[in-house]
Amino acid sequence: MRVISGTAGGLRLVAPTGRETRPTADRVKEAMFSILESRGALQDASVLDIFAGSGALGIEALSRGASRVIMIDKSRQAAESIRKNLANTSFAANAEIMCSDFAVALERIRKTGSFFDLVLIDPPYTGGIHLKAIELASGLLAPGGLLLAETSSKLPLPDHAGNLSRSDRRVYGDTAIELFLAEESHAP
Repeated sequence: MRVISGTAGGLRLVAPTGRETRPTADRVKEAMFSILESRGALQDASVLDIFAGSGALGIEALSRGASRVIMIDKSRQAAESIRKNLANTSFAANAEIMCSDFAVALERIRKTGSFFDLVLIDPPYTGGIHLKAIELASGLLAPGGLLLAETSSKLPLPDHAGNLSRSDRRVYGDTAIELFLAEESHAP
């Protein structure tokens, strides 16, 4: 596993051991970030990476121009992998790690009044938490923000979730990338 492109392109990343973390395949990650770059979604962006695992998606965003990332994962082992990867890529100053259940972390963030230009969601494919995560995260998007979810290609997400509408869906084998846009802005 590595950073695909940008200022940290080519650097290797460590992943937590075990089966709890499923790293995003390089070809899927490249497609994901090509879509985001084509929409101008990364430059100076504030990013929220939910179910961060190794931190690979948030680090890729930083490498390609994002200004800051908050990474959430409930696993202490994942948080330690993220810390190592941030140090290795020299992005530690641009990132915050929250070792917590995603719903608890999102509520904490909501209370701070923070909003994000981009939200990345990559939960386990099983367990049915995609929709709950998307609905909770949708209220944290800045006007014009994007939410990108990685999911199983066999279980498409609904066209609408929270205040979001799906604008794109691409399938890469067993994996689907689904991009959502806010239907209406909210008052900050």
